[in-house]
Amino acid sequence: MPRRMPFDIPPVLGLLPDAAVAKHLGRGMQSGQENPPQVALRKSSTSPPGHESRWLTAPIRELLDKAMERFDDNRTAADGWLAPRLHATLRMTRAEAGDARLWNHLAMLVAPDYVVWRHKGNEIAQSSRFSGPHYTQCFSRLWWVAELFRDGPDYRPVEVACSVQDVLNTTLRLDVIDHRPTAQALVRVLGDLIAAGKPRPGDHVNALSSAVNAAGSTLVYDVLAPDTPQLVEELQDWIAEDAPAVPWDSLPKGPNDGSVPVTSVEALLPLFENLLAEAPIRRRGRTTEDSGDETPDVPGQRAGVSLDKDLPTWMR
Repeated sequence: MPRRMPFDIPPVLGLLPDAAVAKHLGRGMQSGQENPPQVALRKSSTSPPGHESRWLTAPIRELLDKAMERFDDNRTAADGWLAPRLHATLRMTRAEAGDARLWNHLAMLVAPDYVVWRHKGNEIAQSSRFSGPHYTQCFSRLWWVAELFRDGPDYRPVEVACSVQDVLNTTLRLDVIDHRPTAQALVRVLGDLIAAGKPRPGDHVNALSSAVNAAGSTLVYDVLAPDTPQLVEELQDWIAEDAPAVPWDSLPKGPNDGSVPVTSVEALLPLFENLLAEAPIRRRGRTTEDSGDETPDVPGQRAGVSLDKDLPTWMR
């Protein structure tokens, strides 16, 4: 049964500008002690294009309530459960998902309690969890990790990616993750580390992510491991459908817009395994698995630099 909320939830998602978030987000909301100023925030919001059922908030709210119910004793584990289900429920194009105003509205007007529940530290949830970059904002990062790591309709790689917080906190920032075979090869290496019981897998993920990003651009990996064009019409048909309620105990199906070529993933695996073997592992006293929110520095991230020391000797 849905939780009774102490504030009114708008029935449809909207678009809330960053300026409105900056004006009305305070420590009271960030700590969960105050409700959002509904009237002011709604006045600042506009409607998304069209009046389609995909923008209804009730299915999203039900999903978030279930996540809080299931994972109250292990909140970081909610990410792997929620990411594919949020993606399958909130169906849209990448261009639509790139509009930060949509995520602002979801965090400020529909589910500020979830943001606090998931990301509150000792005192407050960081403001960037309400309104921030796609790899930091509470809901945007989950939608994008599902979008970038799914293999066509298969969300299983997303569960693997979310099993180590460093993928969300660091790998998601990298330009090369836009290349689908690269994303799938990284997940395969991560899965092997987990299966082998490697201690502190987050340290290895950070080292590998930095090395992969430093070793080449998306263009380079596309030559080594070509991807097939995604099927645009199939994706649009999936978006246009009335999304069914997602299952709680099994994964939903994503858009059938084309799987990643297996041969391309296998072409990258030896390279990535070599990169991991020679990449410097930076051990941390407190890992992202422990905190769920700590974001270590990532050499070679989207706005970053390429460090030769992160390359294996044969590529320098």
